[in-house]
Amino acid sequence: MSDALLRYRDRFPILGTSNYLVSNSLGAMPNEVPERLAEYARQWATRGVKAWAEGWWEMPVKVGDEIAPLLGAGAGEVAMVPTVSMAQAQVFSALKYDGRRDTIVMTEMDFPSVRYVYDQLATRLGARIVVVPSRDGVRVDEDELTAAIDERTRLVAISHVLFRSAYVVDVARVAAHAHRMGALVSLDAYHSVGIVPVDVHALGADFLSGGVLKWLCGGPGGCFLWVRPEVSSTLAPALTGWQAHRHPFAFDAEMEYADHAWRWLGGTPVVPALFAATSGPRIIREAGMSAIRAKSQRQTAYLMALADARGFDVTAPREPERRGGTIAFDVPHAREVAQALLKRDVIVDYRPGAGIRVAPHFYTTDAELEAAVAHIDDILAKGEWKRYTHEHTVVT
Repeated sequence: MSDALLRYRDRFPILGTSNYLVSNSLGAMPNEVPERLAEYARQWATRGVKAWAEGWWEMPVKVGDEIAPLLGAGAGEVAMVPTVSMAQAQVFSALKYDGRRDTIVMTEMDFPSVRYVYDQLATRLGARIVVVPSRDGVRVDEDELTAAIDERTRLVAISHVLFRSAYVVDVARVAAHAHRMGALVSLDAYHSVGIVPVDVHALGADFLSGGVLKWLCGGPGGCFLWVRPEVSSTLAPALTGWQAHRHPFAFDAEMEYADHAWRWLGGTPVVPALFAATSGPRIIREAGMSAIRAKSQRQTAYLMALADARGFDVTAPREPERRGGTIAFDVPHAREVAQALLKRDVIVDYRPGAGIRVAPHFYTTDAELEAAVAHIDDILAKGEWKRYTHEHTVVT
């Protein structure tokens, strides 16, 4: 089968040495990134503090403009921040939780780091958290989710694609109900942007955060926050910093918020991460989200067929439109098998309760999927997994 997207393979060096199937955790590095980081170093070395006035200061919004087309957002609407946890904390801090509007609705399947932010801030600031459970560890029932959103709800803070199972939540339906109830909607889109087409207006989001670390191949430290302009103009985040000031170099003691994305910035930005963050999103835009999505649906279906043929349980939705970019195989001794795969340079990761996560991206060949599953067969047949029963590794 002809695959036009494979023309991008030679732009990602790691694909020449590894079977790289973990873009759901850390996207492959584009070959332009070393030069981008070298340019940062040259500017620091030769321009020193002048570099701020020569482009560094504007980078959190200029780099946000590189992300905006992948969100269906406009120029000047996306702010780059260091982490999604910080972005979500900014959203929380901009709202009041008093009177009858004291509730935040979340789900059991949201990423723990985001849950930590809301749980801790709610405890300190008097908000109430309602968590909608998952009945099967794969999906969240949208009927139950919408039923939890009522006149007490201030904010619905949920994931677009669930990190553990790659289930695509029907956000448009949830957001429409939330707005009828007078609530706002904040999306964690870390596991959708770059592998699932995203349009913030069609989804009905009021806030959307995510990062370039995974499917956007932009590296760590580059996260983004979009706020619907008409909502942004009415809010003032308490978690803030001098870049959000309308006149930052006046060094006024009182805060006067800037407009648009600028009002959602914090302190001094993480400039090296911003230099690294642009190449991946540009390649994704060039490749085209519709082509990337079609290939992802085809390859994840192929992985499911390979798993079914072996009797492996699969933690992922069967419906293509409800499936993100990741398939989890719950193979016997999955944690140990994952370690054996890593030793063979088949790069995957493991999640308790889900299994070995395999995440093809637009640069992945079908042969690499077949090889990965063949390695699993071989590791189980030879008992190689037993070597790793006492090893513990970091999973991200």
